[in-house]
Amino acid sequence: MTIRTILVDDESLAIQGLQLRLEPHEDVEIIETCSNGREAIRAIKTHKPDLVFLDIQMPGFDGFSVIQGLMEVEPPLFVFVTAYMDHALRAFEADAVDYLMKPVETDRLADTLDRVRQRLAARRGQEEAGRLKEVLAEVAPDTMDAITDGNSSEAPAANRFEKLINIKDRGQIFRVDVDTIERIDAAGDYMCIYTGDNTLILRETMKDLEKRLDPRRFQRVHRSTIVNLDLVKEVKPHTNGECFLVLGSGAQVKVSRSYRDVVARFVH
Repeated sequence: MTIRTILVDDESLAIQGLQLRLEPHEDVEIIETCSNGREAIRAIKTHKPDLVFLDIQMPGFDGFSVIQGLMEVEPPLFVFVTAYMDHALRAFEADAVDYLMKPVETDRLADTLDRVRQRLAARRGQEEAGRLKEVLAEVAPDTMDAITDGNSSEAPAANRFEKLINIKDRGQIFRVDVDTIERIDAAGDYMCIYTGDNTLILRETMKDLEKRLDPRRFQRVHRSTIVNLDLVKEVKPHTNGECFLVLGSGAQVKVSRSYRDVVARFVH
């Protein structure tokens, strides 16, 4: 999988430095460099890259203006590269993959590219599946129906799901490893994320958050609760066919009757 990449920065030395740091990553192909926001918008629309490393503070069109100028096209993934921390919150609100400080650290860049690969693999997997379904639906509708029925219960590949989730809470950005998430409670359009030693608030619906988590590990056990089944230490039967899951932190989560069978497949 080649990651077709555009670099955008008004400082030529910054672009050269990033090019050098990207050279060891053989799957990254730099297809264009741009020195300002207007050039970036034209290049992105022309080349349709997978990834753009984007400086924020540039003359004329800044990095956020570039993203706004691409509203009518399918956007690439963005990684902001800047010398200032001031725009970190806004960058993550723009769904940036990451926010790198200049000069870019080699290890930090490697972690960012791992996240880029995860997102691209998920995106391309969905695109390939969609194209295959379209072809089968046209030339072999009976086969398409059989495949759809046969795969309906299979869990998606683990690499399609997030390993880190960025959560803006109390004016800070927390990068939460999903392995540490113990449970999630819904409160309208907000999610309470419990990591055992911390509680964070994420503005997102449960439906959208479920799509980002591996269902083989994270299962809904109540209409408004998701549990990390790897962190379940004990199952305590309760009345009326319900039960409680005792988690690693000692917290107990009630499992409603309608979700009992789902949990039974994973907890032994």
